[in-house]
Amino acid sequence: MDLAPETYFLLFAVGIIAGTIDSIAGGGGLITVPALLSAGLPPAMALGTNKLQSTFGSFSATHYHYSKKTFDLSKIKALILFTFLGSAVGTFLIQSLDATLLNKAIPFMLMGFAVYFSLSPRLGDIDQHQRMPYAAFSIAMGSAIGFYDGFFGPGTGSFWALAFVSLLGFNLSKATAHSKVLNFVSNITSLVVFLMGGKIIWTVGLLMGVGQFIGARIGSHLVINKGARLIKPLLIAVSLIMSIKLLLS
Repeated sequence: MDLAPETYFLLFAVGIIAGTIDSIAGGGGLITVPALLSAGLPPAMALGTNKLQSTFGSFSATHYHYSKKTFDLSKIKALILFTFLGSAVGTFLIQSLDATLLNKAIPFMLMGFAVYFSLSPRLGDIDQHQRMPYAAFSIAMGSAIGFYDGFFGPGTGSFWALAFVSLLGFNLSKATAHSKVLNFVSNITSLVVFLMGGKIIWTVGLLMGVGQFIGARIGSHLVINKGARLIKPLLIAVSLIMSIKLLLS
């Protein structure tokens, strides 16, 4: 596409902002998809290009957390596998099915997450009691949330955070670190499927991807240093904002 120079600059800036927010609390797509549509990209191209640029952000956040040893890759292989499978199926289906039903249901689910995070004082920097075996969690949550991210997307970070905190008893910083790994898995899987369908504008996606990479490094640094003091209010705010945005649209 032939876009004006200032449009490219704005999209780059949007990538930085979205990457920072997404690496902390998720919801970056709430910013990037409308920006891509406003720039004149057709809806299918906007979704595919969004997956390209968001993959840069999730990779950056994953690499940063890996370097800081905030997760053990050897312990989450099954979770990665089922997230991959779920995302692949979801992305194939979204290209042939209508997401209207999910579009109507997700805002209310996100509002529920915001209420849960607001009223649950135990959410913080300390791990809590595990309520679900890790193997069952990998199969159920990996498949379900991976599918959701491939099929629809908004609020995936909130889904993962809630799952890790409520079912495995992770503290918020640990939950966020693991969420970034699985976000990267579902993003790159979905990206490959969109690539096979030729629904990516490379110049726009790569430029925003550089912005995402920078923003994700900033956000990941804040997660490790600020912990629950930063993550909890942002999770609540992002969940509510996404709910309102989806209801209005």
